[in-house]
Amino acid sequence: MSIGVDYGIYIFSKVQEALGQGKSLYMTYHYALNPTGNSVAFTGITLAIGVATWVFSLIKFQADMDVLLTFMFIFNMLRALTLIPAIA
Repeated sequence: MSIGVDYGIYIFSKVQEALGQGKSLYMTYHYALNPTGNSVAFTGITLAIGVATWVFSLIKFQADMDVLLTFMFIFNMLRALTLIPAIA
């Protein structure tokens, strides 16, 4: 869950910086997500792929938790990319 907070802080700092410069809402969204959105998406997808390999574990609990953790990585990434700029 804390990685979603990191994504949010990273994107929100760029949104706040752009709003402080007086940019329009569209330009703020573009300014915040152009470089940072790519890195957040890359990190989220990379983490999800790495964790998704645990589904082949012989330990049933670990395989079940893999599905949950993969979902949370993807969900937190998408939520940070869409919801944080909208709230700001």
